[in-house]
Amino acid sequence: MRNVDDLLSVAVYARERVNPYLFNYALSVALLHRPDTQDLDLPSFIRSFPDKYVDAKVFSQAREEAVVVPENSRMPIEIPKDYTASDLETEHRLAYFREDIGVNLHHWHWHLVYPFEAAREVVNKNRRGELFYYMHEQIMARYNFERLANKLKRVERFIDWKSEITEAYFPKLDSLVASRSWPARVANQRLNNLRREVDQIVLDIDDLERWRDKIFEAINSGVVRSDKGKDIQLTEFEGIDILGNMIESSILSPNRAVYGDLHNMGHVFLSYIHDPDHRHLESFGVIGDSATAMRDPIFYRWHAYIDDIFQKFKSTLPRYPVNQLNYPGISIDAVAIESDGKKNTLQTLWQQSDVDLSRGMDFQPRGAVFVRFTHLQHIPFTYKITVNNESNGNRQGTCRIFLSPKHDERGNPWLFRDQRLMFTELDKFKVNLKQGKNTVTRASTQSSVTIPFERTFRDLDTSRPEGGDQLAQFNFCGCGWPQHMLIPKGSPEGMECQLFVMISNFADDKVDQNIDGICNDADSFCGIKDKLYPDRRSMGYPFDRQARDGVETLPQFLTPNMRVQDVTIKFTNRTFKPRERN
Repeated sequence: MRNVDDLLSVAVYARERVNPYLFNYALSVALLHRPDTQDLDLPSFIRSFPDKYVDAKVFSQAREEAVVVPENSRMPIEIPKDYTASDLETEHRLAYFREDIGVNLHHWHWHLVYPFEAAREVVNKNRRGELFYYMHEQIMARYNFERLANKLKRVERFIDWKSEITEAYFPKLDSLVASRSWPARVANQRLNNLRREVDQIVLDIDDLERWRDKIFEAINSGVVRSDKGKDIQLTEFEGIDILGNMIESSILSPNRAVYGDLHNMGHVFLSYIHDPDHRHLESFGVIGDSATAMRDPIFYRWHAYIDDIFQKFKSTLPRYPVNQLNYPGISIDAVAIESDGKKNTLQTLWQQSDVDLSRGMDFQPRGAVFVRFTHLQHIPFTYKITVNNESNGNRQGTCRIFLSPKHDERGNPWLFRDQRLMFTELDKFKVNLKQGKNTVTRASTQSSVTIPFERTFRDLDTSRPEGGDQLAQFNFCGCGWPQHMLIPKGSPEGMECQLFVMISNFADDKVDQNIDGICNDADSFCGIKDKLYPDRRSMGYPFDRQARDGVETLPQFLTPNMRVQDVTIKFTNRTFKPRERN
């Protein structure tokens, strides 16, 4: 639309004629990316559609609260922590992660900031395809970390598309908009060819297989054939970006006719597994919606497969030689974590938090209606890093911090080729190093991966910025991993982990651009709005490639500017309750 008035007109027209989810998504993308609407409100998705995240039983209680109980006498309605399955279901051990509201809001908002179809100037963001790969690769590393913490093995790739899917998932969510329940996926279902004429989807499993084979052919040859008939090289640094846009696939894919729509259509096949030909008039399951997809265990099996394709490409790239890892004259002498008076012990527990859902209810709201949910939380901590600068003069570096389990699911030490895929990024920041000994301290709340709890569940009624660029940044800044999920759960006896810290040469990392006043506190996963990705290195460096010859374990990989510290994550099974409301 040419201007805001035209946008408003077409929005009013579309609102009466388009289903509410599609309307919300389309309008949100427009508001987020149009230069003339960046000072308009973009409410948190949970406030618009709480039914995507909240147990269906809550809504009848909420209606009662809103109609019968005076606002000043209302108590938060508690969502049970275990309402989708019992402990008879092994996969339910991970429900606290898969069904976490903040984690799912992050996934929704990331795809809002990086849509795969829209006007080209909206989709064509700096290193968008690579960011698709890296953000989901980190989700897989973190999920596998959680599995090991819960005595489960790592995710098995969903590689045989004609085999039974043993895992079931019953979401226990009602759609307020469609007035029907989200469909379940029972155990041992198989994919079938899709014949969903009403959704304009007619696809065979053979289509997925053909796209997969063409993608592997491109990886093995190092060349992609564009729709104009030109050869595009999958180069060392740009290749992963091209591949990310091919596999997802976005409109930036060099040739959708040949390389297809593997990732997205995999989600679609799985989301219609219960009714592939629409004979029962059923809609799609939770994995078909970016706001709810991470709830379903099959999401992780599918993305384990997608990530494996990316890793096949990464294995073709040159290994980092020592001179691309080392920072001459810089060495790390010591690393420690301090948390609540304890050294090198991270502490996790349950916490309850309240969110006002009254704006998204399908009845006339009469004041606030709070729900209380239980989520994982960690006690804040501080990094203390001792760095020695023996070079002639002051130096600048990038501090990169990762965390990995110390042992695999069998209790054995890792081989580097496997452990590198288990490292989750905790932080990345610039450091200034004077000559001699330096002590670098950094709070966990400053992480370049996360956004604070208040922004994940941002309330525009009480914390709305003034407008202009400030609000545009506020809207974008809904993208980011939730701070309360920065640290994996660990175990009651204490899970042994390895904290990896590296100082790389800032001269090789820096991107020349002005980002003053811009929200960039979750740039590792989300980039920076309308700017270049703020790190010139490949995303995930130094763990994004296979190791150099002769390196089989993490200690063999280290150079003087790196250090590994053993830490423990100790989980306490107690729940921290919020203060009662006045």
